[in-house]
Order: sequence, then structure tokens, then C-alpha cells
Amino acid sequence: MTDSRILTTHVGSLPRPAHLLSLMQARAAGDPVDVAALAREITDQVAAVVRRQVEIGVDLVSDGEYSKPSYATYVSERLTGFGGSFRGHVAADLGDYREFAAHLVEIGGVVPKAGGECCQGPVAVKNTTALDEDLANFKAAVAAAEPVGAFMNAASPGVVSVFQKNEFYPTEDAYIEAVAAALQPEYEAIAAAGFQLQIDSPDLAMGRHLAFAHLSDDDFLKVVARNLAALNHALRNIPAEQVRMHICWGNYPGPHHRDIALEKLTDLVLAAKPRFLLLEGANPRHEHEWAVFKTVKLPAEKVLVPGVIDSTSNYIEHPELVAQRLERYAGVVGRERVMAGSDCGFSTFAGFPTVHPDIVWKKLEAMVEGARIASGRLWG
Repeated sequence: MTDSRILTTHVGSLPRPAHLLSLMQARAAGDPVDVAALAREITDQVAAVVRRQVEIGVDLVSDGEYSKPSYATYVSERLTGFGGSFRGHVAADLGDYREFAAHLVEIGGVVPKAGGECCQGPVAVKNTTALDEDLANFKAAVAAAEPVGAFMNAASPGVVSVFQKNEFYPTEDAYIEAVAAALQPEYEAIAAAGFQLQIDSPDLAMGRHLAFAHLSDDDFLKVVARNLAALNHALRNIPAEQVRMHICWGNYPGPHHRDIALEKLTDLVLAAKPRFLLLEGANPRHEHEWAVFKTVKLPAEKVLVPGVIDSTSNYIEHPELVAQRLERYAGVVGRERVMAGSDCGFSTFAGFPTVHPDIVWKKLEAMVEGARIASGRLWG
């Protein structure tokens, strides 16, 4: 953080270049792929995406999650115990509007089903090759571009359980604990490399209308408490100021009328270890929730990173609107405890961008300009 301006960042995933995407899709389909060529392409494109973020003024940058098929299902490549296929849970809000959901599929839209492989055996670290390569690529890119700061994403134990159904452990509690223990080395390796660790935790909000649509809010909050307890335990060796946590209600252009309210989650989420909390704050369902912090006291050590650009709309936000959004948060929690971010990632699943790639960069430029405007007004 700084004491003179609002810093800028985003949630992590960025649109993958066409050539890289084609290689990743070929590998996922089981087609022959030159492994060395793919590795070189990832290295080169990570360097390019970090440089581009710095050039447009993003302060805390990511590697774009360029090596991963998605922010959650990548773990099946790095951990043992996963196989088979899980069709997933259909989002409850889309279940209420089935014709619209079918329309989304027809036009190639992202429809969340929370499906991946299944847990069919003991979960443990398979190997660290992919992680080691990610860290090496990102270190080199950051050293060359010299951003203000850098973060790397990792899945939360809870979101792994949402996307990869348990068919092995006797209870969900045991499954969550096993996943948390298996992810702990990845968390600690990212922190040890000098990066901020971002925990992606849509299970804390989106999980309500996906895997847990059958529960009451009170029972769902028990799931949230369990997942956060496992996460906190896995983070026990990492300083809180080195950890960010992203919660969201699903990065898809649905009605979202089944989203659980932020105010029902705040007590649990704000008690979690990560210092930085990334929230949706730009889309029509959650923009109003800045006002939650009028009545919910933000702990002194916490920093809010609200989304000030939407990650499902191709509208390019006006910088003045971005500034207004930031000033609202600053007005209730203080200018030193606000950072500018995005609602979610811009390519959470490889090959399914929610915003056209060219427009993503213009939205990020608008975020940077809006933060500059807000900083000028907040600091004078």
C-alpha cells in the first residue's frame, strides 16, 4: 500500500494469445503437442503480458494464469487422486431461466456447471514441475518489467471441492482437509518466491447457488466457516500481509438473483487470515454493496480491493465512474485501505473469455485512469 494514491490490480486471469491458446487446447484434447514449444510459448507470453500490464499502469500484476486451463481445475494436473469426469452443478439462477441458459450455450457464453474431474483417491502433491515453471517464468518477467508488485493465483480448498466432486473421502470435511494440506506447499512456494499469494475462493459466495443451492443460508455459512478454517490452517506459515483472497458470485452474465448477500458473509470472510479482500463491486447485482461497510466495521489491518470494472460486460467503463466507485469505498473505510481491482478474471477458463480480449485492455486502462482521478481528489 501507499499513503499517496490508490494502487491498481485485477483478479488474475487475462485473455490468452491465440497461438498459446491453440497449443493448450490441443494438449487438453490429447493431440500431439511439442512440449518444448509450448513451454517456450508460455515463457514468452508471460513476459509479454507482465510487460503490457506495467506499460498501461497496473501496479500489482499477475502472470495472466497463462499456463492453467482454469483457476480451479488446474490442481488435477498437480495433485494425485483425481480422475473420471463430473458434469457439475447447474447454477440455480440459470435453472430459473432455462431458455436463457440454452441461449447462452448457443452463443458460446460461459455457463457455470462447476464440473471437472472427481476425487477418486488420496489427494497429495504429484509433482511441482508446473509450479516451478510458473514461478521461474513469473520471476523472470517481473525482474524485466519491474512492476510495483506481483501476485500469483492459487485455488482455495473449497473451490476445488466444488469443481471436483468427492468420491473417495468418507466426509466432505476430510476431503477439504486433505486438499488444504496438499495445496499448502504451493501456497508457501508462491510466498517464498516473493510474490503475493492470491487465494481464489468463489466457493464462499458462488458455492451457495451451485453446489449448495439445496441448503439454507445458515447451513451454507457453516460450509463457509469450515472452508475458511481449512484455508487458514494451510496459510499458517505465511504472513497475512502477503495474502489476498478473491470471493465472487460467478463470472458469467446470468441473472444472479440467487446470489447470497455480501452482508451475510462479512463476519466470516473478514475473520479469515488474508489481509486483502477482492470483491465484486462493478456489476449490477453487487455494486450497491459498498454500503455494507457503513455498518460492518472493517478490521484495522484489512484492505478492500473492490471490482471497479466489470468482467462480464464489453462496456468500457468511463474513468469518472471508476473514480466514483473508488471514492465511495474510500468514504466509508478510508483512502489508505482501498485498492482498485476487477470483479473477476477475464479468462477464468482458457478459450472462454467473458470480455473480448482487445476490450479487456481498454477496461484496464480505464481502471488505471479512474484510480488516478480518484487519487487526485482524495489526496489533493
